[in-house]
Amino acid sequence: MNTFFLGVDIFLSLLVFCCLYRVVCGPTIIDRMIAVGAIGTKTLIILILIGFIFGRVEMFMDISIVYALLNFVGTLAVAKYFEGKGEC
Repeated sequence: MNTFFLGVDIFLSLLVFCCLYRVVCGPTIIDRMIAVGAIGTKTLIILILIGFIFGRVEMFMDISIVYALLNFVGTLAVAKYFEGKGEC
């Protein structure tokens, strides 16, 4: 089962790099913000799967919850900044 989780982690890491391309080369700010949110979501899943691999799901679940909160607050802050600036 650990090899399955490891394979899924590697596949999700490749998908993160695909989203990273959209962050760097995105045509608009909105596309870049959505790609950063997608990277955050994939990273959460990777963290939880790593917890399953190491047998410490509780610890990695706590880390992923904090990461999700930071991702959400960061996305809101950037959206609020661009709303006030008028570029979106």
